[in-house]
Amino acid sequence: MSHHDTLNALHGKHILLGISGGIAAYKLPLLVRLLKKAGADVQVVLTQRAKEFVTPAVLETLSQRKVLCDIFPTHDAKQDWTEHIRLGEWADMFVVAPATAHTLAKLAHGLSDDMLSVLFLALRPERPRLIFPSMDGEMLSAPAVQRNLALLRQDGCIIIEPEYGELASGLIGKGRLPEPETLFKHITEVFATSASKWLAGKCIVVTAGATRERLDPVRFISNFSTGKMGFALAEAAAEWGAKTILITGKTPLPTPPNVERIDVESAEEMLAAAHAYFERCDVFIAAAAVADYRPEHIAPQKLKKDSDRLVLTLVKNPDILLEFGQQKRAHQIAIGFALETSHALENARAKLEKKNLDWIALNCANDPNAGFEVDTNRLTLLSRTGEQHALPLMSKKEAARALLKLTLSKFRTDSA
Repeated sequence: MSHHDTLNALHGKHILLGISGGIAAYKLPLLVRLLKKAGADVQVVLTQRAKEFVTPAVLETLSQRKVLCDIFPTHDAKQDWTEHIRLGEWADMFVVAPATAHTLAKLAHGLSDDMLSVLFLALRPERPRLIFPSMDGEMLSAPAVQRNLALLRQDGCIIIEPEYGELASGLIGKGRLPEPETLFKHITEVFATSASKWLAGKCIVVTAGATRERLDPVRFISNFSTGKMGFALAEAAAEWGAKTILITGKTPLPTPPNVERIDVESAEEMLAAAHAYFERCDVFIAAAAVADYRPEHIAPQKLKKDSDRLVLTLVKNPDILLEFGQQKRAHQIAIGFALETSHALENARAKLEKKNLDWIALNCANDPNAGFEVDTNRLTLLSRTGEQHALPLMSKKEAARALLKLTLSKFRTDSA
């Protein structure tokens, strides 16, 4: 995003900035300065504990607004006890940074005993809530904290994962609040995305994750796919306004906001779920790692180690993307993925033609930063008309956005 686009995204925006009591609060004054320079109006809200890490005087000077803490006015007669209602209407976004474990618990369960938590409830429901968790790594991974984060995601909050690095405890791990410039970038991107619903009115189906083909009641054939790429595509499509259907194999990944999720196990189950949308979708994106073969027979009981060898007879699974490609209509777009280990471009182009695809995204399994079980990807996008776009190494979320922008460019009417 260019500097001009940044100014456009933030100019005149009203931002509620909630700061809770973690050591990382020291980074927030610089964020306020960055937001103000970009033309945003910032109202800072502190918890009582946050005052121990950053002073209201600094934040008031930078924001040019009185910092709020208590729900009800105390010595300040100018503060209205209904101010949280007014600010809930005023705000275009609520940012909570750092979000400590205690604050996450309050927000997830609707507790409202200070200005930060009551404003979280008073914010208009269509306004984005952007949360930056920050705490020691062991606290972050605690089941209670993860449950609270999952609840907030289900409620439509945007959770930005903390970074890996040196923590206040002196340990090295995940839990570090990003630097102010990175916080600023995330806020800007959410505004830019929220303002651009260029996929509104489109129905996009995404398949994700690995399928499982049962051998017996306790064993199955599968692969190493985590579903991260498909989930990132579904998340981006929904953010840009598409009605998004995510058909996924087994994965613990949380459902992205505003996405309809269908959980399946086998390739045949995934085909049945996808087939219901073949005629009515505008875009079909096959990001799932579907097993090519399945056992001819599933043993009714657990297979025992009765001999030194076990011979399995496998039969071919249906090809979901091929079936869509064969029946797709002129207005529909089919996008596939090709994970290759050799002759990558040649194999990807052959798959593109065979399955009647409009685009195929190629990545190489022998690239340690791409493919399965990593958070990054390096894609090369090939089109049926001969286009070729080699994307640099980027996070799967960034890669998903780049893929959608390039492959669905005919739907774009703005600079999303």
